[in-house]
Amino acid sequence: MSDYTDEQLILKYQQGDIKSYNEIVARFKDRLLNFINGYMKDYETSQNLVQDTFIKVYTHGHSYKEISKFSTWIFTIAGNLAKTELRKLKRRKTYSFSQLSTKDMEFNLERFSSEDNKDVSVERYEKYKAILEAIPKLSEEFRIIIILRDIQELSYDEISKITGLAIGTVKSRINRARLKLLEMIR
Repeated sequence: MSDYTDEQLILKYQQGDIKSYNEIVARFKDRLLNFINGYMKDYETSQNLVQDTFIKVYTHGHSYKEISKFSTWIFTIAGNLAKTELRKLKRRKTYSFSQLSTKDMEFNLERFSSEDNKDVSVERYEKYKAILEAIPKLSEEFRIIIILRDIQELSYDEISKITGLAIGTVKSRINRARLKLLEMIR
């Protein structure tokens, strides 16, 4: 990957550099999949919505203006597509929250395998795994916020823009969601 910022990459894409678009896809595909799957609870549908997100970026990339961070813009597109899909599913009355098995969740756990102390690594991995298994059990309002903050590591400001919530509401929901997660894993 290049040393370009996300904003520089989209600018290069707007100027006709298709390699920049490919790098945007590489940078965001896993993060968007984790994010959308927090809404959908269906891995296959989530993959399709990630593809739809990248199609929108490809066809409407020229409309991005550096008013906000590129990551905020692309996560907003992805969130809107997921919300639209949920509304469609509810109208069809075929919507169900199917729980993913842990093998379907593709979170990056490599950071736990490289530690010197194997006992600490295993213990940290087990805690991390318990948290990942508990996240789908949170209500949607808490689940999305936790995914954006603790998995995607977005700022409060970015989360506020993506969700349309006030920063104070974002902070309080993050705190409440973390408390609920602690209760669940104890």
